[in-house]
Parts: sequence; structure tokens; C-alpha cells
Amino acid sequence: MDALSALHGRVSSPRLTEPAPQGDILENIKKAAFRAADHGRMRPWRFLVLDGLGLIRLGDLLVKSAEANGEVLTDKGRERIVGRPTKRAPMIIVAIASPRENAKVPEIEQIISTGAAVQNMINAAYAQGVGTIWRTGDAAYDGIVMKGLGLSDSERIVGFLYLGTAQGKVPEAPQIEPNEYFQSWF
Repeated sequence: MDALSALHGRVSSPRLTEPAPQGDILENIKKAAFRAADHGRMRPWRFLVLDGLGLIRLGDLLVKSAEANGEVLTDKGRERIVGRPTKRAPMIIVAIASPRENAKVPEIEQIISTGAAVQNMINAAYAQGVGTIWRTGDAAYDGIVMKGLGLSDSERIVGFLYLGTAQGKVPEAPQIEPNEYFQSWF
């Protein structure tokens, strides 16, 4: 698929199943992150690739977080939360902004650059026929989840990139009139 077709046609795939991307396809997704706009070539990010046991351990963290935040969970509720990551996708890449002190590159630019890296990964996945959806939710901002994933105090989760094979019919990209969002200014 050519680049413009991927950019113009990409949509999220909320229902994902096996197989997860692997081999050259996964490597292409990873490499795409490094083409993101990155002032100072700081590469202010890192990524955790979760599949198999990693997804189960993420589920355990989600239970720990829910209980620490006052949720009283039944066995069935605990089982539901533990199973969320494995039921949603065969692979999740946790995108982490790792800003560093730099007089010329403010923290916000480094966080935005991490977001651009994730968007490049999504586009690379779509161009290769891999289904993706970018999620955040409460877990992305939860201290227990962040600590459990090994984030430092200065790091932030930018999102959870779910990857797999799209299940069911993927919707077509909506037709947008760009000129409704762009104006000349003089």
C-alpha cells in the first residue's frame, strides 16, 4: 500500500484477534517510530511490547489498581479485569514518553514527539494489513500501573497500542472536508 493510501484510508480496528504482527512486519512497525518529528533527535520515548504472559501481567496490574482505587471485586469481576488485555488484542505496545532535560527542547515537544512515533507505528501497521487501535483510559494515568510497568517519575504513558488481525468488517474511513478545518490567515 502506498503512503498516501495508508494515510487517507487508515481507521482504527476495535476488535482484534490472533495473529499478532511478527517478523519483518513487526520490525517495520517499530522502525516507523523513529521517523517521527523529533526536535534534537532525542528519541524521548521507549516502548514495552506485551504479548502472552505480558498481557496476563498487565491484567494483574489492572486488578491491583482497581482494588487500590476502592473497587470491591468479586471473583468474576477480578477475572473479567485480568482477562481484558488478552481478550482485546494479541499484542499491546505501551508507548512511554521519557522526557529529558534539554534547554532547547521543552518537555511538551518530547511528549508530542512520542505521540507522533505512535501515529507512525499505527500507519505502518495499517499499511501492512495489521489492525490497530490506540487506547489510553484510566490505566494510562494510574500510578500503580505506571510503577508496575517500570516507569520512572518523569515518564508518562502516551498510550496503549493494540495490534492484531482485524476481526469482522473494518469500517471505511469517513469522508472529511479538510477545508472546514483549515483557514488561510494573513
